[in-house]
Amino acid sequence: MADLTRRSLLGSAAVGAGAVAYAALPAWARTFAASTALRQPGSLPFPQLPAGTESMPKIKHVVVLMMENHTFDNILGLVGYEERSRLGAVDGMTLGAHGKPTNFNPDADGRKVFADYANSPCQKSGVPTQTWNASHEAYADGANSGFVKASGPIAMRFFDKQRLPFTYSLAAHFPIGQRYFSSVLAQTYPNRRFLFAGTASGLTVTNLAQSWSLPAANGTIFDRLTQYGINWNSYTPAPVLANASLGIIKSEITAANLARIKSPADFKSDCKAGALPPFSFLDPNYTYSSEENPQDIQLGEEFVAGVVNALMQSPLWGSVALFLNYDEGGGYYDHVPPPKAIKPDNIAPIPGPGAPPLAPGGFDRYGFRVPLFVVSPYARANYVSNIVQDHTSVTAFIERKWNLPAMTFRDANAHPMTDYFDFSKPAFAKPPALANAPGLGPGLQACKAQGLNPPLPPGTPAAT
Repeated sequence: MADLTRRSLLGSAAVGAGAVAYAALPAWARTFAASTALRQPGSLPFPQLPAGTESMPKIKHVVVLMMENHTFDNILGLVGYEERSRLGAVDGMTLGAHGKPTNFNPDADGRKVFADYANSPCQKSGVPTQTWNASHEAYADGANSGFVKASGPIAMRFFDKQRLPFTYSLAAHFPIGQRYFSSVLAQTYPNRRFLFAGTASGLTVTNLAQSWSLPAANGTIFDRLTQYGINWNSYTPAPVLANASLGIIKSEITAANLARIKSPADFKSDCKAGALPPFSFLDPNYTYSSEENPQDIQLGEEFVAGVVNALMQSPLWGSVALFLNYDEGGGYYDHVPPPKAIKPDNIAPIPGPGAPPLAPGGFDRYGFRVPLFVVSPYARANYVSNIVQDHTSVTAFIERKWNLPAMTFRDANAHPMTDYFDFSKPAFAKPPALANAPGLGPGLQACKAQGLNPPLPPGTPAAT
């Protein structure tokens, strides 16, 4: 959508209650919109109302926490067996009579490699992998049979309740999405760009220099919030440019936006003081608590527990909605093939610097399933969503909440995730008792026993 600029889009949004004038769209977009009857970029969720109009008064604080690099099966594959409230309701792993998964992928020699329990919370460095080519090889034209060929047997490992007690406890109470997909068969940066801007802008790799060279032509969700006077903060560890997801789009690194960046410790104190803004985005520490390899996954579990508990103990709890998701699958196995998706714009995939030629594919297919939790007093208890959604569905929820103009065809037409809520009566007016995150000592010992040394927070005592 190179010829549909951010300025023209935002300018058009002020006309006709936020709808882009049809003639202002480039030729390809006019044809696409006419042939599919889709909502257009720049249009409003509620076109009869002014942009910036509040539509969900019971939710006053929207929080998004995006973790890293795990598929649905890798994290939640056994929830349907291990949590009483989810028995038989979750499309995860299939267990045989012997209690072990029957899910498998062939290796290069055709031998079956079955899904297997992770024997510790440790992860190896660099494997599995989720590059554009590896993801498309794993997808295998819809068979989801190429994970082992792309990354080796480690792709078939998965974590269970023993390793992730807090995560499983969260899934036992609050709603989860089992048809929630990452936005593209690619790495972190392209997928996070979809959440922020409704498009990858052609990006196919996690490369900061290339990402900075590709602006979000039609702006970001942060632009929209700022334009319509909706306050927001980004809570991220220092150093900011090494951690803040804002930094993957250079145009977001402005003095005004940097002034909105606070620390994760500030998030907890703002929760305690009842001082959260209407919108908050959280970053984990990408060195040791994002759950990406080679990290000890339980460090990420501890971080997530801290965020959730801070919200549940806050005086703001009665008006909070937290979306907890993962940016992409990290190369780990999932058995559900990602379906076709709405092409966000007309920007083609761009190879990374020095990367091999890209495998065939585009931005018209979702990536693999990833975990999605919705935590709110108004969340529907014991709910499992079967509606196809992706990261731009979170974007669409934000747009619907404040009636903001869409950025691309993808976020304009994404499901806005309203199915996770029941505003007639709060099911969780009193927050449920959740399991504690595991202590780190045993996990660190297990990592050390395997010859692995995951990065640890400063000041962490050595495991004995």
